Amino acid sequence: MSEQGKEVTRRRVFYIPGYDPIPPRRYRELYRKEGAAQAEMSGYTLGLAPKKGRNFGWSVAGEIEGAQTRSDIDVLVWSDIVQQSMAAGIFRTYLILARTAWTYVSTGALFRLMKLRRGPMIAALYPIGVLLAQLLIAVLLLALITWSGRLLGAAWIGLVPGLLAAFLLLRWFKAKDDRIFAYYLMHDYGFSARWRGADPPALRARMDEFRAEIAEALREDWDEVLVVGHSSGAHLGIQILADLIRAGEVPERGPVLSFLSLGHVVPMVSFLPEAKVLRRDLAYLSTRDELFWLDVTAPGDPCSFALCDPIKVSGVAPADQKWPLVISAAFTQTLSPEKQARLKRRFFRLHFQYLCAFDRPGEYDYFKITAGGETLAARFAGAVPSPSRIDTPANRFTEMAEEGKL
Repeated sequence: MSEQGKEVTRRRVFYIPGYDPIPPRRYRELYRKEGAAQAEMSGYTLGLAPKKGRNFGWSVAGEIEGAQTRSDIDVLVWSDIVQQSMAAGIFRTYLILARTAWTYVSTGALFRLMKLRRGPMIAALYPIGVLLAQLLIAVLLLALITWSGRLLGAAWIGLVPGLLAAFLLLRWFKAKDDRIFAYYLMHDYGFSARWRGADPPALRARMDEFRAEIAEALREDWDEVLVVGHSSGAHLGIQILADLIRAGEVPERGPVLSFLSLGHVVPMVSFLPEAKVLRRDLAYLSTRDELFWLDVTAPGDPCSFALCDPIKVSGVAPADQKWPLVISAAFTQTLSPEKQARLKRRFFRLHFQYLCAFDRPGEYDYFKITAGGETLAARFAGAVPSPSRIDTPANRFTEMAEEGKL
């Protein structure tokens, strides 16, 4: 593998989204808009252009800190799998709610995760509370209409219209979910809970395809191959890169391999009993010399396990662990008070802030990382782990899969 500190003129970036049903064009538009804002504030230049290839993506020409670079950015798409998992109707969604709640409560994961970080667990309980409240309102409407029928002399007179009204109300709530995100979040948490932490079969096959894409890039003439995993895309990246390295697909004289995990939610999966492959890959990747791994979160992001070392808190840290380097995006320092006030209750927007512009930028700058003239290792060569990081093992389930098993 190339030297970690080399300069970069040509970079290949693979972005792995989290659980997101929206097509990947949103990420190009977000990069275009926020990159332009960051470039104006920080005094550098970014130019976007279409990119050819199998995947959706774009090219970026950067002039940053005296370096001229070209980065090809690919979005590794699994939104179709997300869409299929969200296709459940109202009744099935409530079954998913019951199954997910039972999985996290019966295994004890809910209570251990709550002790680890309350923010993401409040976010996890939010859809359950909202959906149960919606169901209660619908039941009360049914009871009211049925009671009105009794006043007219027969309960059945109100029962049928009551059932219809309750169903139509639940449909109306579901139609408005683009504002409250209860159904979306319920399906998000239910996606992993259904398999109790094991990889969903459809996703496992897609991850193998992603690995092949990255392996191909490592055989090409790039200075750096950078993998970015956001939210639940972080634990996908961990497993993909572990498989890649385990298979010997990182050439000794190839591009520098870098991994940037952002806003991770690893414990939501690794604390489940059947997450044996993920726990094995966490332990394996944390010791490897083939890559540099930077993990960035922020306490101001209520949807992530901020500053939690995903290996240590999962209880699988080996004695020779070297990754990840855990740092904070420090929203209270890197965002002005005015911007913090605007984003205060916009929890999803805060969860995406890692991909956006900072009006008081610090050491973390997504656009310098993806379009600047240094490798990730060189840019953060002098960085030290956040003193506020959480590294106490908190997981009851620490069994790991055997090598060679999925």
